[in-house]
Amino acid sequence: MHAKLAHMTHAIRIIGIDPGLRRTGWGVIESLGNSLRFVASGTVMSDGDLDLASRLCQLHDGLAEVVHGYQPDEAAVEQTFVNKDAVATLKLGQARGVVMLVPARAGLPVAEYAPNAVKKAVIGVGHGDKQQIHMMLKILMPKAEFKGNDAADALAIAICHAHNRGGQRMRQALASA
Repeated sequence: MHAKLAHMTHAIRIIGIDPGLRRTGWGVIESLGNSLRFVASGTVMSDGDLDLASRLCQLHDGLAEVVHGYQPDEAAVEQTFVNKDAVATLKLGQARGVVMLVPARAGLPVAEYAPNAVKKAVIGVGHGDKQQIHMMLKILMPKAEFKGNDAADALAIAICHAHNRGGQRMRQALASA
């Protein structure tokens, strides 16, 4: 019983990651009960003039620095959509692999969420534009700071995970019972 109380007073630090080969957005929040607190956000960039392997390396190193610096407890990554451009989809998939590897190598559980699940968690419906997400981020976390859509999307992914993690733990406990 005492351990359970201690767990409830401990904030869980979550990193949300919006994968992209050119720009990977990240956002770190803390979740305690029903309250959310903004910690930091930003974007890891890769140099478009370099070869693919070098760009993936830049994403890895940049994100690894963020994970090391902010020490999150859990990670959440947005699932990618497949578009008509197979080459772009493949490159995004490779970037996404790197983005999932970094927190996994750091020993973090990594959850994945579909874009419409992220929007539903933040704005209440499974569709909406970037402006609505930005507005809701400011309402949910008035101190939130983000430059650009990538960092904003990453914060939205972290919020989605904060809302869903309780249900996930319950499903895992039931599955192992």
